[in-house]
Amino acid sequence: MNTSRTGIAGSRGGLTRFLMLYAALYGAYGCLSPILPNFLASRGLSAQEIGYVLAGAGALRLLAGPLAGGLADRRGAGRLILAAGACIAGCAALAHLSGYGFRPLLLLGLAYALGTAPLAPLADALALAAAQGGRAFQYGWVRAAGSAAFIAATGAAGGLVQAQGLAAAVTAGGLLFLATATAAGLLPADPATDKGEDRPSRQGFTTLLRLPRFRRTVLAAALVIGAHAMHDAFAMILWRGAGIGAGAAGLLWSEGVAAEVLVFLLAGPWLLARIGPAGGLMLAAVAGAFRWAVMAETVAIPWLAGAQMLHGLSFALLHLACLGLIEAQTPASLWATALSLYGTVGLGLAGVAMTLAAGSLYAAFEARGFWVMSGLSLSALPLALSLRERG
Repeated sequence: MNTSRTGIAGSRGGLTRFLMLYAALYGAYGCLSPILPNFLASRGLSAQEIGYVLAGAGALRLLAGPLAGGLADRRGAGRLILAAGACIAGCAALAHLSGYGFRPLLLLGLAYALGTAPLAPLADALALAAAQGGRAFQYGWVRAAGSAAFIAATGAAGGLVQAQGLAAAVTAGGLLFLATATAAGLLPADPATDKGEDRPSRQGFTTLLRLPRFRRTVLAAALVIGAHAMHDAFAMILWRGAGIGAGAAGLLWSEGVAAEVLVFLLAGPWLLARIGPAGGLMLAAVAGAFRWAVMAETVAIPWLAGAQMLHGLSFALLHLACLGLIEAQTPASLWATALSLYGTVGLGLAGVAMTLAAGSLYAAFEARGFWVMSGLSLSALPLALSLRERG
């Protein structure tokens, strides 16, 4: 048997299965994320109760994500936990259809959070291992498929809601999570993570937190991603208040996601091959700082269109760079734990904290509050500089 041909065929099969996984996973998020608050309101919850459900779910994810990642590393069970989490998320989403009132929907929201908490970090850990440092395929390819699926699913969910109501989009999202579970079960086995050999101890969290470069990577990512909070919460409000129509505002938002897909698919791997992960993190920080400076000073559509294109750098390139740094500086046996800490604590906690701060900033300064986000993004630059390889 020609082993080189077998390896090529295996890598292609692995790529196809990961494309299916990411399309189903982010398609599910695209169906559910935009409409869940409205669905909760339609089932009788007040704004305050919706806030409690979402806050409780967010807090549970911060705990459950790292714990699931640590368990996946210790047991070599990444695929199993990913499939189980997706199954729980799908069942919880579908169970929302029969839920009414605060307590039942709170419990369902917590079950949904428990299921979704490990999904993205474990998918990334498995994809990085299967990609073999880019020898089998580029991680950015599968992540681009996820972003494209999110866009398509968000649009499809809007059509479903218009034609058949909120329940139709919830059903579609739940079924896509169940499809994610099936796709996770079909992923190729990875000897580095599935044999159960040389498993890390329960001290995996401590081991990672003792690595200065890992801590600096997570902190730099938290600063750059945290700076997105004001945009995510108030960009649409700012644009509509400035007289920009809903159609134009939607196009501006979609432009940012399209730039994300472009960087994941093409520009990001090309850039990182030339400037390295630390250089990519530096570029993401500077791009973010410039993007928020533009948002602080103008609502002219040509400038906003240019700023939205920078989302490809301030988010997608940042993510690729951080995954490259984590891959290089942490043992493969701790990737699920590392990516769970990076995703749920570094990015998730930073997003929650800065969203709270963004409300006060926007109330006090409106668009000028984006200057604070610009400074926050730029403050990651010294950390990124410190991560350059000395040679």
